[in-house]
Amino acid sequence: SLVDTGDGALLLLGLQRSRRPPDESHPFGHGKELYFWTLIVAVVIFAGGGGISLYEGILHLIDPKPLESPAWSYVVLGVAAISESISFKVALSEFRLKEPGQSLWRAIQSSKDPSTFTVLIEDGAALAGIVAAFLGIFLGQTLDNPYMDGTASVVIGLILMAVAVVLVLESRGLLVGEGIDRETLSSVRAIAEADACVERARRLLTSYFGPMSVLLNMDIQFREGLKADDVEASVDRIEKAVRSKHPEVKYIFIEAESISGRNRNDQGPWE
Repeated sequence: SLVDTGDGALLLLGLQRSRRPPDESHPFGHGKELYFWTLIVAVVIFAGGGGISLYEGILHLIDPKPLESPAWSYVVLGVAAISESISFKVALSEFRLKEPGQSLWRAIQSSKDPSTFTVLIEDGAALAGIVAAFLGIFLGQTLDNPYMDGTASVVIGLILMAVAVVLVLESRGLLVGEGIDRETLSSVRAIAEADACVERARRLLTSYFGPMSVLLNMDIQFREGLKADDVEASVDRIEKAVRSKHPEVKYIFIEAESISGRNRNDQGPWE
């Protein structure tokens, strides 16, 4: 629970820092701060939560001791179960609002906002840990087996380590420059090619700089015989249409591949 609370504070710090406006040294903003702090949270869960729980469990298995006052353990677990359940319910509701219409695991994989799915996964792991702790105490008391408490601690450690690995994998992809999904990419391409001045859109390159901040670079082959004013108007229409349907696309760079029968090397990029 202490690790869970600390991780929440780290995520709040990441959210605050990620909302800083762009500057000269960070022209695309600070959105990746959130991904960085999510990675730190994963490390804390792995070492501070999973590592210590596993270590304590092994110590109890090597030198088992009977519980002196299991009643207090039940009280602590009961309070923890209530608070974690409330937190899990709130996190799940918020997550479903942002990622509707998908299975939970698929939504976690496709989500680009670790502030929601990290809390959700952590709370789920906490509830699973509470169940493991309860079973360890209950079975240890019922069966008069002092090894059950240590076993429960090992199980909790493994649960937290598994959660940490999932968070590392999810935040790593976003931190190193993950692009938008194929469905959104196809939608952007269709928007561009629907413009009357466009013959074909090709080589769409994207990268997330934050949950709602995407960089898009695309080569567009314009129809021959167009004037420069026509191309500029077309670029403006495409940018407005893309941002209207996909507001997360904040930065758009368009390169003209063919203008009035000449290739891009003659004309240079249109941005």
